[in-house]
Amino acid sequence: MRIRAQGEGGVVVELGDAIDPAVNARVHLLARAIRERLGGDVLEVVPSYRSLLVIHDPLTTPRDRVVERVRALADEVERAPAPAAGRIVRIPTRYGGVHGPDLADVARLAGLDEDEVVRRHAAPRYLVHFLGFTPGFPYLGGLDPALATPRLDSPRARIPAGSVAIGGVQTGIYPVESPGGWRIVGRTPLRLFDSRRPDPFLLAPGDGLRFVPVDDATYDAVLADVGSGRHEPEVEE
Repeated sequence: MRIRAQGEGGVVVELGDAIDPAVNARVHLLARAIRERLGGDVLEVVPSYRSLLVIHDPLTTPRDRVVERVRALADEVERAPAPAAGRIVRIPTRYGGVHGPDLADVARLAGLDEDEVVRRHAAPRYLVHFLGFTPGFPYLGGLDPALATPRLDSPRARIPAGSVAIGGVQTGIYPVESPGGWRIVGRTPLRLFDSRRPDPFLLAPGDGLRFVPVDDATYDAVLADVGSGRHEPEVEE
């Protein structure tokens, strides 16, 4: 574990050196412990793959006090048992065509045909390491290394909400329309972020995720159910 200063009011806690599910689980255990037990000493906790940023007010809480308490909690987390596996959310996805305009490029760069790219992309049980970039964007671990693909040279100004994309060794889903430079291989009709829901985020760190290839008819049916509020995401416990 390493703890270092980040500006006047930040402390970065590094729990590892690589993207690793066990390290990421400890990151979120520590983030939860800090939120629950440090109370007013911290303003915000921001987890990532292998580290977290603890933001505090240096005028009311000295950095040394934050570091001391965070270090003690990190030691507790290190000794705690690994958390139980979370739920697995099934994400219906229409690959290729208008929904996945970069599927052919990913296949070409990988030296595979498009059907094999879809099979490999949909095969793993992905892990949601954390949410970021835009509200509800899941950074997923578990992509087949054969599908690692460089980002676009020129990012798109608009990527449709629900777009499933690959960027380098990662894959993710754009929850809202936004700019982006990842290569789009498909789209899901599900809403990963909806401010009208009591919990606006469909996914949470620690969740598992499976992409489920669907045809146009199934995509359109799920989209209609989502629009009318009738759809309940499929979840494997």
